[in-house]
Amino acid sequence: MNEQQRHRKIITNLHRHKSLSVVDIVKSFNVSPATARRDINKLDLLGQLKKVRNGAQYLTSGNTTWPPIKESKTTCFDEKSKIAEQASCLCSPESTVVINCGTTAFTLGKALCGSSVQIVTNYFPLASYLIENEHENVIIIGGQYNKKQHIFIKPSSSNANIYGSDLMFTSGKGLTEEGLYKTEILSAVAEQQMLKQVNKLIVMVDSSKVGHKTGMMFCPATDIDTIITGKDANPDVINNLKQKNINVILI
Repeated sequence: MNEQQRHRKIITNLHRHKSLSVVDIVKSFNVSPATARRDINKLDLLGQLKKVRNGAQYLTSGNTTWPPIKESKTTCFDEKSKIAEQASCLCSPESTVVINCGTTAFTLGKALCGSSVQIVTNYFPLASYLIENEHENVIIIGGQYNKKQHIFIKPSSSNANIYGSDLMFTSGKGLTEEGLYKTEILSAVAEQQMLKQVNKLIVMVDSSKVGHKTGMMFCPATDIDTIITGKDANPDVINNLKQKNINVILI
């Protein structure tokens, strides 16, 4: 049974039983607990079920969530999901993390929903999801709403510097030995304001972005503490980044 077939059967079982635990999925499909949780996260991201602690609940037609992405229209979706899952493992209980906009960022936020991690974000879809699912520790950085990118942008840096955090998770359109690149200037500037108050910067990019310069440089490589990317990333770039004492995690 492949993943798509398993997902269809999970939804069928949810329709019948209204809720399933991770243990139920493990026993029904002979998969590992990690695979069961990954299935729940992916189906939750696609708005096909509601992720709850240690399991999932069936979504009625009037209780569907708004996913800002669609699997069929998202490049490297599986890889981005695995990157987000790995990123969530770097978050300690009770810690404060900044999560910015994008597919991987949204997936990471959903993975952390329900935990004791305090999430700081200016990404409206993620903030809405966290509030709707009663995540207890959410800080929303306000400002003017940018409809195209679904984020709030501060006109000045004064309020952005109030919120210190342990980790900041971000992504980009390109990553080289020189640094991380972004194409959306307004959101990049807003993130740079927040960057001043974080202890560690974690970059999440799929392997297709490694080795490409696209847009403006968001930060030099020396500002990056950890990079999480796919195992197919350009090996020369990866080796050069490691030589800069950057922790690189390949999934």
